[in-house]
Amino acid sequence: VKIVVAPDSFKECLLATEVAEAISEGLLKIIPDAEIIKLPIADGGEGTTEALVNATNGSYFFANIRGPLGHKHKARWGILGNQHTAAIEVAAACGLESVPIKQRDPLLSTSYGVGELIIEALNHGAKKIILGLGGSATNDGGVGLMQALGVKFLDADGKNVSPGGGNLQSIENIDTRSLDPRLADIKFEVACDVTNPLTGKEGTSAVFGPQKGADSEMVKKLDQNLTHLGNMIKQTIHEDISDIKGSGAAGGIGGAMVAFLNSELKSGIEIVLDLLNIDRHLSNADLVITGEGRFDKQSLKGKAPIGIVKRAAQYDCDVYILAGSVEKSVLEPESLGIKKIINISPINVTHDIALKFAYKNLVDASSKLAKIAINN
Repeated sequence: VKIVVAPDSFKECLLATEVAEAISEGLLKIIPDAEIIKLPIADGGEGTTEALVNATNGSYFFANIRGPLGHKHKARWGILGNQHTAAIEVAAACGLESVPIKQRDPLLSTSYGVGELIIEALNHGAKKIILGLGGSATNDGGVGLMQALGVKFLDADGKNVSPGGGNLQSIENIDTRSLDPRLADIKFEVACDVTNPLTGKEGTSAVFGPQKGADSEMVKKLDQNLTHLGNMIKQTIHEDISDIKGSGAAGGIGGAMVAFLNSELKSGIEIVLDLLNIDRHLSNADLVITGEGRFDKQSLKGKAPIGIVKRAAQYDCDVYILAGSVEKSVLEPESLGIKKIINISPINVTHDIALKFAYKNLVDASSKLAKIAINN
């Protein structure tokens, strides 16, 4: 029996590699002679660098960069096994989880550190850069990132605007003449797992601002500021990013990458699955198991497990999903092409207890899944 185990991470408790290990452990208790292919995945958010570097036998590097609130911190990035493709996560430079809840403030937080990681990759000789956009603490429209790469965002007095999403309304001119010339030869693939536009009711400020620390008044101000930024980009470099799907990803970094670096926004999970060459494993697999911490409506919009489901459908594989919690509205798996969705957490346990025993619960649920699969 060949089983492909390709889960995403369970946020707050287990890395994708640990999830894959727990699932494998549970399966082998019931099917000891199973051939298990462990392929931890990610969809452009946290874990993308790890998935790509580990799968290609690449290397990790660390850099001291400016964090989202301006403090220096160490961030990890990677070079894939081909030695010329870099993998960078926005979350490593300005991740939401790196900022304590009481300190989260998208008016002040900056994406500058992402640009510093891109410079690190250029210095290493990278020819292609995969940038994962998930998990940012910022709402600055990618202005900080572009400042690190040499773009000048100037106010009415010709001075550089201060960091953060709260100062974008001061921009009166954008000067790209000092943009690092090496960038002209770099191919960017931007791994994007959302389709939100830059502004409006479905824009980045309205949808993601609250989790980054914004109240209703701040959301309004942030949205107005990004509207102004979009207008300035249109006036000065003649790129209209306001309605591009995914331009609102990572607080507007998606739009900035398109406008300034001619990047292509692609499904994060598709980029990862292609680089993992997962089709060669799915083509003769008997069973596929994927999963994530919470499976909900947002999961259906292109998150990692659904990416696996769509690929596996091409090879008529049975797919099971394991999740730490499951939203009731998505409990009809057959219509999604899923054999079964399994909630690994016991009924009526607290969130903290579910996190604490996630590994054990995954092992147990995987053993039960193996019995179900055998009987089918």
